[in-house]
Amino acid sequence: MSNPPPPLTTSDRGPAQTAAPRLSALDRGLPLWIGVAMVLGLGLGRFVPALGDVLEAMEVGGISLPIAVGLLVMMYPVLAKVRYDRLGAVTADRPLLLSSLVLNWVLGPALMFVLAWTFLPDLPEFRTGLIIVGLARCIAMVVIWNDLACGDREAAAVLVAINSTFQVFAFAGLGWFYLTVLPGWLGLDTAGLDVSIGQIAVNVLIFLGIPLAAGFASRWIGERARGREWYEERFVPVISPWALYGLLFTIVLLFALQGDQIAARPFDVVRIALPLLVYFAVMWGMGFLAGRVLRLGYARSTTLAFTAAGNNFELAIAVAIGTFGAASGEALAGVVGPLIEVPVLVGLVYVSLAIARRWYQHDPTAAQASGAVRTSEGRS
Repeated sequence: MSNPPPPLTTSDRGPAQTAAPRLSALDRGLPLWIGVAMVLGLGLGRFVPALGDVLEAMEVGGISLPIAVGLLVMMYPVLAKVRYDRLGAVTADRPLLLSSLVLNWVLGPALMFVLAWTFLPDLPEFRTGLIIVGLARCIAMVVIWNDLACGDREAAAVLVAINSTFQVFAFAGLGWFYLTVLPGWLGLDTAGLDVSIGQIAVNVLIFLGIPLAAGFASRWIGERARGREWYEERFVPVISPWALYGLLFTIVLLFALQGDQIAARPFDVVRIALPLLVYFAVMWGMGFLAGRVLRLGYARSTTLAFTAAGNNFELAIAVAIGTFGAASGEALAGVVGPLIEVPVLVGLVYVSLAIARRWYQHDPTAAQASGAVRTSEGRS
């Protein structure tokens, strides 16, 4: 696409707000920076193997502390921008909430099950790993993709919270169904999944609870101390770049942890990547089309699409390692998830913005006379 994504650094894209017209150097070069971060991480993992040992030694309860820090830094600025007093308008949007639940907890896992068995019928370890990825709905990086694509920030906060709640209570049961029950009904090989609700709850608490609480507290304290104008025009631009810093830092560490294994098994990575490519594209497409059919408008359609396409790779990797071991094929499949998800969803940010210009050019909630995409609206 010719136009880069709008920045995270200079605008608060709430209802009736427009994307900022000027981009920082960091935002203009986002695809390049992400590519560099991926290559750097792979290189560090391949040529500095001791780094992987250091990162693994800093795990607590199966969670890598450096990666946790990167994710928290990434999520806090976006959640600090949310206008929490407007969440009621999102929770009242039943078509949005219902379509998100169906996409995330019915269609998503089912699609990954079909793709895993279609592309990897002879590789049970990778197949199981992909199914686990499909069960882990996104609660972290989706806020970045949604923000870059000018999605509805308040809607994203609500949908992520809903996914988190369902994840705690539904992940283990769905794992049992898709790895044991459904394959048995179809006469296919079965597998097991040993994961506790407590393990999932800890993951959700850390990667969503902490930044959400910090973001809410920042807005509540900042607005009462200095007013909304100061908060959004002075404070938000200062913290905004840290979302991308945290994203790049996290990508480097994730790829460093598995750089050696990915480089040593390129053909396996390709076989795992193919169903993932199809999965991300189809889920995003179904989400956007559902929003279009339901007349949700550009911003909420975008949010629906990205929350449907993204996955909680932190949880998927943790479950795969905890159940099958760090050197297992299941763990490798989990690691390949973000390897494919990051560049694909960045590309879909550009696709979203192109759709906004073409499909919503006459929608007053999608663009102003200047051509800037508007990012939050009611029903069109």
